[in-house]
Amino acid sequence: MNGLDWAVLLLTLGFIVFYGTWKTRKQKDLNSYLRGGQEANWATVGLSVMATQASAITFLSTPGQAFESGMGFLQFYLGLPLALVILSVTIIPIFYKLNVFTAYEYLEERFDLRMRLFTAFLFLVQRGLAAGITIYAPAIVLSTVLGWNLNTMNILIGILVIIYTVSGGTKAVSLTQKWQMAVIMGGMFYTFYMIVDYLAPHATFMEAIDLAGMHGKMNIINWDFDFNERYTIWSGLTGGLFLALSYFGTDQSQVQRYISGSSLRESRMGLMFNAILKIPMQFFILLTGVMVFVFYQYFERPIHFNQNVVELVSESNRAGDGDDLVAKFNGIQAEKRIVMGEGINNENQSVLIELEQMQVDVSDEYAALAEEIDPAVETKDSDYVFIRWILDNLPNGAIGLLLAVILSAAMSSTAGELNALGSTTMNDFVRRLRSDQTERDGDVTTSKWLTVGWGIMAIIFALAAQLVDNLIELVNILGSLFYGTILGIFISAFYLKFIRGKQVFLAALLAESVVLIMFFTTDIGFLWYNAIGCGIVVIFASVLTWMRSARTSI
Repeated sequence: MNGLDWAVLLLTLGFIVFYGTWKTRKQKDLNSYLRGGQEANWATVGLSVMATQASAITFLSTPGQAFESGMGFLQFYLGLPLALVILSVTIIPIFYKLNVFTAYEYLEERFDLRMRLFTAFLFLVQRGLAAGITIYAPAIVLSTVLGWNLNTMNILIGILVIIYTVSGGTKAVSLTQKWQMAVIMGGMFYTFYMIVDYLAPHATFMEAIDLAGMHGKMNIINWDFDFNERYTIWSGLTGGLFLALSYFGTDQSQVQRYISGSSLRESRMGLMFNAILKIPMQFFILLTGVMVFVFYQYFERPIHFNQNVVELVSESNRAGDGDDLVAKFNGIQAEKRIVMGEGINNENQSVLIELEQMQVDVSDEYAALAEEIDPAVETKDSDYVFIRWILDNLPNGAIGLLLAVILSAAMSSTAGELNALGSTTMNDFVRRLRSDQTERDGDVTTSKWLTVGWGIMAIIFALAAQLVDNLIELVNILGSLFYGTILGIFISAFYLKFIRGKQVFLAALLAESVVLIMFFTTDIGFLWYNAIGCGIVVIFASVLTWMRSARTSI
């Protein structure tokens, strides 16, 4: 990075923080602070919903996931459009009719206070941990590739988010997220253009797609009905549907985005905006990762994308072994270029596929060597693929912009989470559990301090986190452990009017216990936990209610 990169990075982030803080500095009551005065139009709602979900993990890990495994991850989102239609028709009108501040207020009216507090507690646990991950994800990657201190990065991102989230509340989050999405998508489109431009002398866009398809990277749909497969069309349409229903319908970080709409129509249109554009956006991000894979078929590819691992090996007493593997890796790359120079046809396809697998095997040997040198080193490098490509291949100025993209995404999603954590704590615990539930003069200040507290907790979680596999999967796994149970509670509340609070409470305890036990003892794909948790709550609560009715009638 040079001075131009730093200028672009600091000016972009500085403008977003200043704009959000200045435009929303006067929030005098809870309605304006926690719901933005319910003034947002559909575009603000839609972009805010999208930005809250699209964290930095999306733009760091998703291209790396596609580089490694192809387009199959897109199946994760197949249930999302249907989920948003269901929510728009059935649930959002209820939230508007009851004029709620949080999704969990309805549960007290439908069941009892115990269910409201229990479900709000599950949300706080899950989202509090996730907020730490959304800070930690970009911090660890950026600190590694740029040589910045990891703890400093965690604290810096956390403080920037806290400043404008606390100062302006929901409205600040929504307003800044519009600009953040503009920066994010602009940066991604520019990066995609640059990859295609680099490839132009070697392959047309369609030839690049064909090459990716030859290596299995364009296989979007997996029709196998295998519970151990993480991504299939069946897990996407079932588990993905349940996850989306729970995330958008019961997670306060999303509910708070669309109940800030100026009307029911604006909120519905904001969700339909996401129903239409979310899958194309994820397709584009995954395709960017696939194009990075194609890029490295023609250009020199690092043996490991985490430079710290390379430095660890090269500076150890096993450096000679590492150099041998690098020479072998580069030799395969040279052989691959020769074959590709002859033209890609049916005769040499199998050769190219074999050479690619040989490179992957050598890269795995190199990672294993690094683990022998230091067993504690993290050798999973898919999260480093995209940022490594940016730093090695984009011109100065553009590097600063793409780093601003990653940090903006981290800030937008974390801001939405902290805003929701603060409002849930304030409404569902502080206000509800005190003797006088009417709004007090100091409630806005209390909400701000609660948001600060959650921000500090998120930073602490980030400082204590450890890199686990692929970061975008980690966030979705964490959500799947809780969302199924929460969704089962809400489905029972909205649609099964015969179920009462005690029965659904016991069913929810059972469901959460089963999901956690399965997570630690089985290899079932995590998307299924959403359907399993939800199903256990609904079925067991129905059975308990039937048993109670049977005893009463005897």
